[in-house]
Amino acid sequence: MGGGEVSKEMGACSLAYRRGDQKLRKFVTARSTKFLLFCCIAFVLVTIVCRSSRPWVNSSIAVADRISGSRKGYTLLMNTWKRYDLLKKSVSHYASCSRLDSIHIVWSEPNPPSESLKEYLHNVLKKKTRDGHEVELRFDINKEDSLNNRFKEIKDLKTDAVFSIDDDIIFPCHTVDFAFNVWESAPDTMVGFVPRVHWPEKSNDKANYYTYSGWWSVWWSGTYSMVLSKAAFFHKKYLSLYTNSMPASIREFTTKNRNCEDIAMSFLIANATNAPAIWVKGKIYEIGSTGISSIGGHTEKRTHCVNRFVAEFGKMPLVYTSMKAVDSRNLWFW
Repeated sequence: MGGGEVSKEMGACSLAYRRGDQKLRKFVTARSTKFLLFCCIAFVLVTIVCRSSRPWVNSSIAVADRISGSRKGYTLLMNTWKRYDLLKKSVSHYASCSRLDSIHIVWSEPNPPSESLKEYLHNVLKKKTRDGHEVELRFDINKEDSLNNRFKEIKDLKTDAVFSIDDDIIFPCHTVDFAFNVWESAPDTMVGFVPRVHWPEKSNDKANYYTYSGWWSVWWSGTYSMVLSKAAFFHKKYLSLYTNSMPASIREFTTKNRNCEDIAMSFLIANATNAPAIWVKGKIYEIGSTGISSIGGHTEKRTHCVNRFVAEFGKMPLVYTSMKAVDSRNLWFW
């Protein structure tokens, strides 16, 4: 066989080998892709079956809930103003929460609550009675119309925990109970669902000046420095501190400007603890359509409040944090 023939034969063999290798690679790649896809589908199906069929998972959650339920519950402190339909919806919803002990409605309207309203709410609570325990309902009547009323001292509270909430916001009971568990692990701090943040002004002519920022700033930076009292747990002792120890000028300022009582409470608790608040992740259902935050210039007013309170306290007490509490029982992975 001549050299040319050998060379042609070797070239043909090489070409056949490359084609065979390409076909093999395509075959292996296709099979691998199908295999991986099959594994992913199988994993999802097995996970669903396991989550629904493992009795020890549900029983462990039940045990945890029983342990939590054996401890003292919390007081719902609800702020309202001439939105009776929203008030009825909110009270009816939270009355179903297993760890709720009592409801205090902060009433600052010029006229007292009507007998029909009180009767309706009392009937709702009677229907939601659990194990012979009926949730106590009380209207805390205030003569003066002031935002400070929502933090007015209540001397005969039966629980240490206070859940401050607006009448137009609803959270599922299991979410509230989880937040309450978080608060029990750190009862001196503020635990809430609505985080906000302040930022120092970078310009040289505004030293020690701060800007108030809302949810999008928190989302973008992953940082917050306060949680709003429109949906937050705190210890009842802070009601006394707010009423009796907070600088009177701050209370007068919030009454006059009808804003920022929630920032004042955040300042008060942070100043007392030197610790950050704790943000609990939870789905918020807003059943109202209007509020102070919908008014123009809201952020600028809040920024003014922050800097006014810094001057009153003589420092910035708010502490930054990136911690977020999440109920892992409702997650696929954790």
